[in-house]
Amino acid sequence: MRRLLTLVPRLLILGLLPLAGCAPVPAGAPAQSQVASPKVVAAPADPGFRAAFAPEGVAWVSGGQACVARMPSYRVTCPRLPPVVDVAWNAGDAWAAVPGLGAVVTLDRAARTVAVGRVVALSASRAYREDGTAVTYAGAATRGVVGAPAAALTGGDGQDYVLLGGRLLRVSDGAVLETGAGPYLHATPTGARSADVPGVNGAFGRYRLNNGALERLDTAGGVLARVPHGPGRVGLVGTDVVTISPQGQVRVFGTDLRER
Repeated sequence: MRRLLTLVPRLLILGLLPLAGCAPVPAGAPAQSQVASPKVVAAPADPGFRAAFAPEGVAWVSGGQACVARMPSYRVTCPRLPPVVDVAWNAGDAWAAVPGLGAVVTLDRAARTVAVGRVVALSASRAYREDGTAVTYAGAATRGVVGAPAAALTGGDGQDYVLLGGRLLRVSDGAVLETGAGPYLHATPTGARSADVPGVNGAFGRYRLNNGALERLDTAGGVLARVPHGPGRVGLVGTDVVTISPQGQVRVFGTDLRER
């Protein structure tokens, strides 16, 4: 019986191969000899890979494992925790959201645990639960949203912003700032905006990871400099431009993109 069950999927695959060869070609499809012009499409944000940057360093979660690297050494610390869904910085501490514990916990320095329920997103000021309700890092109830945010961020104005249902919302008054928002949140000096690629806008310039490169932009969006770089996230740690890859590689650049 076990051998028969093993053979069934193989037989189904063999039976479907001839049908795949007979599949109709959609009307208007280009011939195989024609090469279509490449179209750059922004990859959606990976919910299993998130990062947070602060003057103290960078924290990130990839595949449920949270880590932190503090400047200036950027030595990586990855404590043993149940699966983590998001990270953030608050009051100099790197925090991780652990839904299985119903808590947020610190990643290094003094060990702290705050019971907050099943959290799906963190900002620098609060933790957002599955229903959108929010609490501070002291465990006190605070203003949230209706529904589970896909991402949260404290903007340059000190206000919280979230991506929810394809929209960018300001939490303080529920204002919808963007519809059809991109999958990434960027902090700006006056708030936050969405984008199609990871990036950061700060006092030292604008930077993004785009088309296999780390780019420095001018105020009009023109590329001033670029260096080869794989997928990841980018942020500012003091005057350092710091990137982190899903594999946990930390790279540090000057504001002119010279790697340190």
